[in-house]
Amino acid sequence: MTVRLTVPQFQATWRAATLNERQSAQLHFEALCRLLDHPTPRELDPDGRSFVYEKGLGKTGGGSGFADVWYRGRFGWEYKKPGGDLDKAYRQLKLYAEALENPPLLIVSDIQRIVIHANFTNTAATTYEITLDDLGDPERLGWLRDAFYEPERLRPGTTREEVTKAAAERFGALATSLAARGEDPRRVAHFLVQLLFCLFAEDVGLLPKGLFTDLLAYGAAYPAEFPAQVRALLLAMRDGGSIAFKRIDRFNGGLFAAVDVVPLTADELRGLAEAAGLDWSGVEPVIFGTLFERSLDPRSRAQLGAHYTGRADIERVVEPVLMAPLRRRWEQVRAEADRVKAAWDAAPTTRQRDNRRAAFARVLFAFQEELAAITVLDPACGSGNFLYVALAALQGLEKAVVAYGAANGLPTMLPRVGPRQLHGLEVNPYARELAQVVIWIGYLQWMREHGFQVNRDPVLEPLETIRLQDALLDRSDPDHPVEATWPTADVIVGNPPFLGDKKVRGELGAEYAGDLLRVFRARVPAGADLVCYFFEKARAAIADGRVRRAGLLATNSIRGGANRRVLDRIKDSGDIFVAWPDEPWALNGAAVRIAIVGFDDGTEIERSLAGQAVEQINAWPASERST
Repeated sequence: MTVRLTVPQFQATWRAATLNERQSAQLHFEALCRLLDHPTPRELDPDGRSFVYEKGLGKTGGGSGFADVWYRGRFGWEYKKPGGDLDKAYRQLKLYAEALENPPLLIVSDIQRIVIHANFTNTAATTYEITLDDLGDPERLGWLRDAFYEPERLRPGTTREEVTKAAAERFGALATSLAARGEDPRRVAHFLVQLLFCLFAEDVGLLPKGLFTDLLAYGAAYPAEFPAQVRALLLAMRDGGSIAFKRIDRFNGGLFAAVDVVPLTADELRGLAEAAGLDWSGVEPVIFGTLFERSLDPRSRAQLGAHYTGRADIERVVEPVLMAPLRRRWEQVRAEADRVKAAWDAAPTTRQRDNRRAAFARVLFAFQEELAAITVLDPACGSGNFLYVALAALQGLEKAVVAYGAANGLPTMLPRVGPRQLHGLEVNPYARELAQVVIWIGYLQWMREHGFQVNRDPVLEPLETIRLQDALLDRSDPDHPVEATWPTADVIVGNPPFLGDKKVRGELGAEYAGDLLRVFRARVPAGADLVCYFFEKARAAIADGRVRRAGLLATNSIRGGANRRVLDRIKDSGDIFVAWPDEPWALNGAAVRIAIVGFDDGTEIERSLAGQAVEQINAWPASERST
């Protein structure tokens, strides 16, 4: 057991330390063990299986390296020299995290400071910073002790869901205030989405730390000056520039193409300044998109605290329709890569090793190209939740490929999957604007949380693939409406509007309802719900070879009456490979029963009904089907 050190002894030893990073790392860590009365790695684990210095591993961003200390199930620890860049050290640890079995804590230190980053799943981002002088504070010394003995005690008490709800409620109050003043809803929506992104950008380091928070605080004190100041910031984010002697990256991306500032009162700015205190880096895009959309839409504002569709629900569509064939493909690619890697390892000459290494790289890069070429369409994308979850799933599989390459000596793989692969159609300008921001926030958040660098010039790319367009009718010639054109994509997923036949005329107007019946009269029977038109268009796209697979939601009534005809047509030209016939869901804040249907051209050989493998899925109700 180590000889115990007191806090004053530890402080005296390390306050004047001048050793470089490599010289000081292990000495400092062993002194910490003595301070905390904890065995050193060599004492507790001489074989180096679970508590070890310089844990060799591959980085998921490419390359290989060491975690200075690894303690299984507790932490990964990275050192920098005194005054070193601890943010960079943290990014390095994030790259290592998967190879380190995703420890609950990621800790960085420059000897004078120790920063503990909580890495627990589905919790708000939380850090615990301890300076050398802080070790005399029992609470802060307790944080360090918990890291070694009981890391669970450092789990944040606030979840990402709670942070997200609080953030959406703040903007809901602001939207309500602006609506009461009679401000133009579209102008308000665009401006508030820009402010939302500024709050996120500041907390993830894309804007200088404290810049936007200080601007809001100053604006609350001097509201008449706020419009000019925030306009200058938004223009700098559009074009690149500087504000208050601080450089601003060029964001671009369409979000800042139009800058039209809505004047805010002192009370409104105080509310925003308080909102800036939340951790915007940890908002959950799936939840936030829905809640923020409700806050901007006067018709939905009363539902702000109601039910919403969570990530797990959306994954029930995305996983079998988009990801299942890609995961099967990755298993095949990995088997081939393993074979080539074995040949690489066994090569007797340098030339042969180089050739086989190049062959190994080609196998992985070719599959990465496949992932980066996949396109996903949501024809009624709302605030972008399905598209965001699809992108995150693709990023996750790509990360597995990159991690496999890095662990096998291929350090040059960088992420290529990105928002450009997503296509969406939406008729609501609020939702369309928000979908673009939700997708970008989700993408940047994922990259940051997994230790990858993001582009800085521009930070964003225009998401012109998210169109403001009616998904069913092209009425550009009012006298001759025709069927709307959908973008070509590999996969269609989404949650089309659940509007019963009798409500279509009242909600969309008699003229629109009549045009819909005329344009689709040969394919969708009269009396069918609105969602059936989306099913039919997806079926036709698959039959024409423009789409491979589709997964859509409908009310559970799609299995009967006029609605069932669209399922019959799907069975005629292809097949249903996955379905949940009667599931609970959330629709506009209310609980409903829905069906989930995945279908293709008949090439999928596996069938799953309500989570159980079956030989066949029929179009008629469950009580009549045979499996």
